[in-house]
Amino acid sequence: MSTAPMNPTPPTSSLPPVARLSRYSTDDIEKALQNLRAIYVPRTLPRLPSPARALPKHVIHDTSVPDSGYASAEEDECAGTGEEAEPEDFDLEALREDLFEKEFAIRWLTAFAARSDGWVYDVPEEEDARTALVDSAATLLASLSGAQEADDAPEDGLTRTFTFPSPGGKVDVILNDAPLSNTDHTSVGLQSWGSAIVFAERMCAAPASFGLDPSARGLRILELGAGTGLLSLAAAQLLPAALVVATDYHPSVLANLEANAATNLRPVSVRALDWQHPRYAAPLDAPFDVVLAADVVYHPEHARWISRCVAHLLARDRGVFWLIIPVRSTGRHEGMGSTVEAVFPVASAAAKGELAILGMEKMEKHGGIGRADESGYTLFKIGWA
Repeated sequence: MSTAPMNPTPPTSSLPPVARLSRYSTDDIEKALQNLRAIYVPRTLPRLPSPARALPKHVIHDTSVPDSGYASAEEDECAGTGEEAEPEDFDLEALREDLFEKEFAIRWLTAFAARSDGWVYDVPEEEDARTALVDSAATLLASLSGAQEADDAPEDGLTRTFTFPSPGGKVDVILNDAPLSNTDHTSVGLQSWGSAIVFAERMCAAPASFGLDPSARGLRILELGAGTGLLSLAAAQLLPAALVVATDYHPSVLANLEANAATNLRPVSVRALDWQHPRYAAPLDAPFDVVLAADVVYHPEHARWISRCVAHLLARDRGVFWLIIPVRSTGRHEGMGSTVEAVFPVASAAAKGELAILGMEKMEKHGGIGRADESGYTLFKIGWA
């Protein structure tokens, strides 16, 4: 383990360009993160700010904005020179208070998290160490975002437009990925995860294959753990006449979900649903023809809780539950997919009238989409045996 730098340097002059991430070693990235922690997560409380302080020999700020979303075809430079600034007595409090430097660090951490998958697997023997650094960067990003919000600085998250080809014309969904919470690490629904993007693309390409038949009347569609609402909003655009209900649990996630529904001008009903202690008030008091869920299993109990909810909510005659989960072979969520197969038996081994796996498909990971610990996805078709 390397040690933290003696003299923290400005992020704009020390962070490596994300577009050339493969050129940098594990130690390089570790030092970059340590430098950010030394600035923004000090071990001792900073002194009260003094007026009219400035950084000596402040670097000229590059006003270009790095791509904070998933990697795109246009890889602009993200960050500074990648070389540590010459040692000098930077006023640490002034550096910490520099809003541009802080915003630059947040954008760099966001881009690093989105594009780190290739870097993690470049050196197989260092995968665990690199995955740990990606997690560390996410924690630091949450801390910085929370601090910026507390300082009343503008932090509205990332707004992205997803466009998916569809037989009836393209489907456009505008989503706000709200800032990560530094007070509730379980509010993961503030972000759009890779599995939802992959599933939305497949669903839009062949809606009828997933029970989204435009000719069907009175269709009821439900999304569990909707997060930013990508699947619900895509389904609502594919079937404007259907009743679409998006559910989640955390208040911050529900607020962001409501905002996304309003932005897209889609008739999506947003409701709270606690899988462990569900309450089935309207519109959850009637069965649904299609139930959707993406990347919703983060705890061994989640699959069991979800199965109970689906058993209550899924229409008995033709209802289908589509569940997509990432394949994670490393990290703290390793093997969570097996809990799904433990709860839902395959149809051939299920009793009549039992929820069972009717089909299962392995899907490849798309370049630039998803977390570093995801190697692919499994799509389950679940229904009544």
